[in-house]
Amino acid sequence: MARSSLLSPTRNERRSRSFTCEEWEELRCDRDGLTPAEAHRLHVLAERAARRLKTAVLARTPRGLKAGQVVGVLAVPGCSLEILPKIDGEDGAVRAALIRMLAVAEGLPIAEGELAALDTQRHDLLELLIGLFANRLLAAVRRGLPRRYVAHEEDLRLLRGRLDVKRQTTHLAVRPDRLACRFDELSENTPLNRVLKAAVARLAGLARSLANLRLLTELASRFEAVAVSPDPLREPVRLDRTNDDFHTLHRLARLFLRRDWQSTAGGRAEGFALLFPMNDLFEKFIARSLQRALGAGRVRLQSKLHSALVDENDHPMFTLIPDAVIDAPDNAIILDTKWKHLDGADCKRGVKKEDIYQLLAYATAWKAKRLILLYPWHEGLQRQPPDIERRWRVAADGRPFDVAIIDVGCPRKVVETLRAIVTQV
Repeated sequence: MARSSLLSPTRNERRSRSFTCEEWEELRCDRDGLTPAEAHRLHVLAERAARRLKTAVLARTPRGLKAGQVVGVLAVPGCSLEILPKIDGEDGAVRAALIRMLAVAEGLPIAEGELAALDTQRHDLLELLIGLFANRLLAAVRRGLPRRYVAHEEDLRLLRGRLDVKRQTTHLAVRPDRLACRFDELSENTPLNRVLKAAVARLAGLARSLANLRLLTELASRFEAVAVSPDPLREPVRLDRTNDDFHTLHRLARLFLRRDWQSTAGGRAEGFALLFPMNDLFEKFIARSLQRALGAGRVRLQSKLHSALVDENDHPMFTLIPDAVIDAPDNAIILDTKWKHLDGADCKRGVKKEDIYQLLAYATAWKAKRLILLYPWHEGLQRQPPDIERRWRVAADGRPFDVAIIDVGCPRKVVETLRAIVTQV
């Protein structure tokens, strides 16, 4: 049964229609659903986002639109669509789980108290993330905006800093009452603050909750002395101990800004897409959780390793990049993630033959002693994590080939579950 729902705006929100669905779910254009105009605007925005993400976001169907294997939010004037992961639970619990997954995958630590304070049942993902960012940023700037010394050149009556001899003897040769001064001055107009200001301005046009709008309005007033950046994602931001409180805020700001889309016609913002391919999100979430479970030194992730099946004249060909290689005392363990539902009624559990071949290729390249395919748990499976759903053996040499499951609906238990899966004999 479809779980699409229309969240009606309250008196504390801007009037905007908000829809929620799961990945792979269909949204109909009918009396209780999307209007044809809303569907068209969302589809245009989704097509642009799909080109950047290189995966389908929304497909047209005879009755409306169908979500792809992505999660996140699409927002167009007067309407927004939230796509949640296909995991068991009520919308509010699924949103909370998704935020935890995003926090781990994107390196954005979130305290349990912060998450508990969010109204995950009533607000969609975008509104929740805006509130999280605005509350954190306001708490930080109330202690003072980060400042840096900026070089200035100014003609003054009294000497300040150093005298610019060349300028004094040329441009000011006929102005003995002026001194060409060069000096450094503490300024709030820094690259970091320009990025934060750009994020505040962008989110002010997207927020519907009056509580979030009030926060963003106060933030805008606190950044008045900061210049508007023409390209905030290219600002030369330097993060160090002097602005430690703003490191996570900077990552959040870039998360909002880099997912944005500007219309090429007239340069106006026609929509906003904050989307994550679920395969990639699941992979990053598990990889970072593995490092927390076993120690970063034992887990080598996709971006830091590669091997090849064959080479030609010492030139590697057919490069293989598993999700994670876990160092063990006598040999390696290969772990690969698959964001697919296992079939509890099938003796093979619906595992695809090509996934088996892929993992065996990894085993050959890395001489692994054990192989693990990791899938999300769902209620259709008899066993509960951290149990190994199926333990097979490689026919040629008897190496363990495990089909394991993990409940992403309880992200707080993922580290413990992963540790149990890897150490299970």
